[in-house]
Amino acid sequence: MIDSASAGSGVAGWDCHAHLFGPYDSFPLAAERSYTPPEAIESAYLALLSRLDLGHGVLVHPSAYGKDHSLLLHALAAQPALRGVVVVQPDDALALGGLRERGVRGARFSHRSGPSTNFPGSASFDDLCALAPELADAGLHAELWTDCKALPAIAPQLLNLPIPIVIDHMGGFDVNAGVDDAGFRTLLDLLATGKVWVKLCAYRNLLGLLDGQAGRPFQQRMIEVNPERLVWGSDWPHLRVTPAPDAAQLLAMFKDWAGSAAVADKVLRINPESLYR
Repeated sequence: MIDSASAGSGVAGWDCHAHLFGPYDSFPLAAERSYTPPEAIESAYLALLSRLDLGHGVLVHPSAYGKDHSLLLHALAAQPALRGVVVVQPDDALALGGLRERGVRGARFSHRSGPSTNFPGSASFDDLCALAPELADAGLHAELWTDCKALPAIAPQLLNLPIPIVIDHMGGFDVNAGVDDAGFRTLLDLLATGKVWVKLCAYRNLLGLLDGQAGRPFQQRMIEVNPERLVWGSDWPHLRVTPAPDAAQLLAMFKDWAGSAAVADKVLRINPESLYR
């Protein structure tokens, strides 16, 4: 196990995936939404960063807020150490130009396998393809919530887009399919190009498993392929996961699987400085 002091020296480290909710009297949820979470407010998240000994966070706009980015933009204005990821569609009123100056670094889209790939408050892969030139002009990357079953069909298009791609939740790998699964190999091939980044956040792919170490080989393969394009995210406040994991334990698990303090420091500090600064 790598102790917390061995990684993140110098410039403080980053948590690259979190969400805020509320206070609801100031920032009410969208009327049309697929879930109603408990409040997870800015001060609680800042306290978490302090407990994790991290100095920066990346807030991802949650679908429960629909097209209202008021909470995200308020938090970015109040906390210079935070960065943001918005959700946009081609016909939205939110202008991409100028968002970078307000702390926004990317826009999130969804393309998942199964009968329904999108839900209220999300933006589709078609939206990503349509907006890619505007994102490039605005200096923003695209974040994609997808899975290894859906990736092979869109991989060529991803590589042709004029912007960096950040795949969250470790590409939704299927732990039962193993590291030789065709979809996971596609994820590794994308990572190897240097155009695609991956957020290391394994626990959602491991829910219900008795073996908490089952995700280790997936992270290790990613590190072997391209450690320069990996960042870590807590996924706080762990929406719709009961019981919610302890982010400190998730961070410790990542560091253990990283294999060395140098790799952990690269993922927690050096890489996100490049992607989000």
